[in-house]
Amino acid sequence: MIQKPEDILKLIDEWGFVPFFKNEIPGFSVEEHTDPSLWFSDTLDGPWEWKGPLICQSGGAYGKFFRGKAVFISPKWFPDFANYRRNGYDFDSRWEEGLAPQAEYQVWSTLQPLPSLLSFDLKSQSGFGKNGRKGFDGIITRLQMGGYIVTADFEYRKDKHGKTYGWGVARYATPEQHFGQAFTDAVYVREPKESKERLFAHLRTLHPDAPEKILWKLIG
Repeated sequence: MIQKPEDILKLIDEWGFVPFFKNEIPGFSVEEHTDPSLWFSDTLDGPWEWKGPLICQSGGAYGKFFRGKAVFISPKWFPDFANYRRNGYDFDSRWEEGLAPQAEYQVWSTLQPLPSLLSFDLKSQSGFGKNGRKGFDGIITRLQMGGYIVTADFEYRKDKHGKTYGWGVARYATPEQHFGQAFTDAVYVREPKESKERLFAHLRTLHPDAPEKILWKLIG
């Protein structure tokens, strides 16, 4: 049972992939292992408040990686995940080959030179918002699913007592910026097919009784 953030850190380290919400594989989520009293408590912090610190402390990433649903991925496994999802293409190459739509390129190219941006800054600077393009949230999800953008942190407002409140604002980064040279050196060392097979073998080890089709759906 998860009762403190260190319990989730342990899962990230042991599992490599930790979905936030329950999914087709029973028991494979933060939600199912967390003490119910920690969800949306007025007096206690819980998984919602821990997300940002967990990203930083684990050294990993968070994003909508499995079928558009939120997942923590450890730094050990993110290179294989990104390599397979990118199919060996960095985003510049994908754009030059005509494999990426203009709107996705606009968001990625706005973020790419910078260490990170809060979601509302990335949205406005890439031409989305009230008087601009539509569909920003969907584009972010597709870029995360593709392994090109991660959530690097969440930032919260604080009251006069220093306690956070409200919904956290996502801070986005490219994996190259978030992980640094370690990611750049590791992401394309294997063929995408080999990374795919490694992902499947790892998930099969974690969940030997899960139907293969469910594991392949999560891998994408």
